[in-house]
Amino acid sequence: MTVSSPLTRAERKKQELRREIVEAAFECFAERGYHATGIADIAARLGIGHGTFYRYYENKRDIVDHVITDLIERVVGSLTAENAPEAASSLADYRRQTARIGDALTSVFGSDPRIARFLVLEAAGIDADMRERVLDFHEVAVGLTAGYLEHGVEIGYLRTDLDIESTARAINGMILSGVLAALREPDPAAQERMGTAIRRVMYDGISARE
Repeated sequence: MTVSSPLTRAERKKQELRREIVEAAFECFAERGYHATGIADIAARLGIGHGTFYRYYENKRDIVDHVITDLIERVVGSLTAENAPEAASSLADYRRQTARIGDALTSVFGSDPRIARFLVLEAAGIDADMRERVLDFHEVAVGLTAGYLEHGVEIGYLRTDLDIESTARAINGMILSGVLAALREPDPAAQERMGTAIRRVMYDGISARE
């Protein structure tokens, strides 16, 4: 077992500045757009010189990769602990779990609408490589959702003939639609109605009960 040495004060300050640069870059990209933002804008926001910036990041393209990584980690972080796939052991558990996940995602995107706007709408327009990265993130999201479905089928609270991949894509499509709707209408009540509608389609379908 390897025990890492505690960080020195200088190392902690470097980590803090790296984090501050990422946050400042995100704010600039969200306000001005990636292409209209320069290194000078990011440095000026923090009150640091160009040389300081370049000690931590190679260029603007390098920093936007770190910005995207940070945003993705915020989203994926909402799926840990009690929201992990294996945490549910019944359909009732799964219903409660998906409600918590919905609340967590709403908290992430609702706390700062710029996160959804940049991650969902703007990042793919930076260049071809970033477009592929955004598409890769959507595939990762499909895999995460599929993990919940696979667990439910294995335990027995979801139907055994479920087309897991297609269902995961359908569920994620509804979630993405909810995120886009919130950008147009950032009203908590509207977001709650959207979440309820998604869960009804997931659990009950849309056919009338006899």
